Amino acid sequence: MSQLPLFARALSHATRVAFRTMSDQYSYDGLVKRSQSIARGLLTSSQDLEESRVAYLVPPGFEYATTQWGIWLAGGIAVPLSLSATEKELEHTLVDSAASVLVTTRDFASRVDALCQRLHLRLMTLDDLHEPIAVTLPKVDLDRRAMILYTSGTTNKPKGVVTTHRCIQAQIESLVEAWQWQTDDCIPLFLPLHHIHGIINIMSCALWSGAIVEPHPRFDLETVLRRVTENAYSVFMAVPTIYVKLIAALESMPVEKRTPIVEGFAGMRLMVSGSAALPASVHSKWTELTGQKLLERYGMTEIGMALSNPYHGERRPGTVGQPLPGVELRLRADQNGVPGEDQADEIQVRGPSVFKEYWGKPAVTREAFDEGWFRTGDIAVLEDGYYRILGRSSVDIIKSGGYKLSALEIEATLLDHPAIRECAVVGLGDDTWGETVAAALVWDTSVSFELSTLKAWCQQNISSYKIPRHWLNVASLPRNSMGKVTKPAVKALFTRDS
Repeated sequence: MSQLPLFARALSHATRVAFRTMSDQYSYDGLVKRSQSIARGLLTSSQDLEESRVAYLVPPGFEYATTQWGIWLAGGIAVPLSLSATEKELEHTLVDSAASVLVTTRDFASRVDALCQRLHLRLMTLDDLHEPIAVTLPKVDLDRRAMILYTSGTTNKPKGVVTTHRCIQAQIESLVEAWQWQTDDCIPLFLPLHHIHGIINIMSCALWSGAIVEPHPRFDLETVLRRVTENAYSVFMAVPTIYVKLIAALESMPVEKRTPIVEGFAGMRLMVSGSAALPASVHSKWTELTGQKLLERYGMTEIGMALSNPYHGERRPGTVGQPLPGVELRLRADQNGVPGEDQADEIQVRGPSVFKEYWGKPAVTREAFDEGWFRTGDIAVLEDGYYRILGRSSVDIIKSGGYKLSALEIEATLLDHPAIRECAVVGLGDDTWGETVAAALVWDTSVSFELSTLKAWCQQNISSYKIPRHWLNVASLPRNSMGKVTKPAVKALFTRDS
């Protein structure tokens, strides 16, 4: 049996329920046994995969977890694939990681069969798995490479972020301690499982703690709200877009239908928002509707979670709190490594939760570190003990008239206007200012207003910024998988229409 603590902990939970669906439930003991079976199916005649890359295209739930764990038990590196990825995107991940096997289900096999043949990959279907009789599983050390997650690739092709078993354990233990995960917790899982939010924050923390995971194929508003009224969950984690949808749904309901849902949310132990900036107006509205104060945190693929508002104490809207247990953090402008108040600069992180390397890119890996500190590329400021993210240095920071302006802050302020449903802010080149601020807006057609009135409102509420010179309706712009307008799309529209 593997020396990895994750499996020892799972065995200690034995008969407790690990995964629960509307029709089935699976115990921790069953989780380990199925993982061992998959590991033996991967090994066949070999004794150890010795960090061979194994990609997997598996829906969320019991089989996803057992596939990931089976790869680890066999000594391989797990490479999760996006269920919504195009064939070109899948090919990039498979080729870049030099995967030797692709594990999937019968439902997905036909989708990747031709690709596997072309790339000469072994295709292993979980439904048809026949376990060899005599295969001894290897001992796996914590310092072995465990997983490769691919970045979003907004500026270049996605890079493979390599984490070790020790790194993953550090990420899990930090969150379990900070957010006080409990054995009797239950959490819904509807976020994608090729990103760290779903894999680590939700699934791995829950399974480490002996809690119950309730997987959903996707976020389905009606299903989730029904389970909330049934008091099914004690912990809830989502992205800001989902909270916006929940608010819209609750506000449109008659009181008699809304009340049991609100009571279900109000009774939860913890509600977390992450993966994108949460506008303060959304934070306040959620508290007003449910009584819950959302806990915002900050992290990324390369470092896991680094900052979090406190479990006990003030959860300050618009901020991401303080460093999590085991995380060292500095703003680079301070040469002593001690972040100063009201000083905006790049977040740099050090500690056991930081990734090992970018797969196959030693030069890029070296450039990503500053004397052992990982350079996140995110700009933040420390205000009264809480960190506030200003945005990515490459796309969210607008340098205008000698000032560093946060596109995220401007967006958050614009969203406070009753006529604005969505917005995206970018910087445009300008001979006088260096860059000027441009905003793309989606109007709420039920609210009447004049453009001159809106500009006057902006002057009053965004007084330190040059007023945007472009006002475009972006309702038809391309959106990402979470339904959000993307900044590259806005930038392209401005460049084309300016």
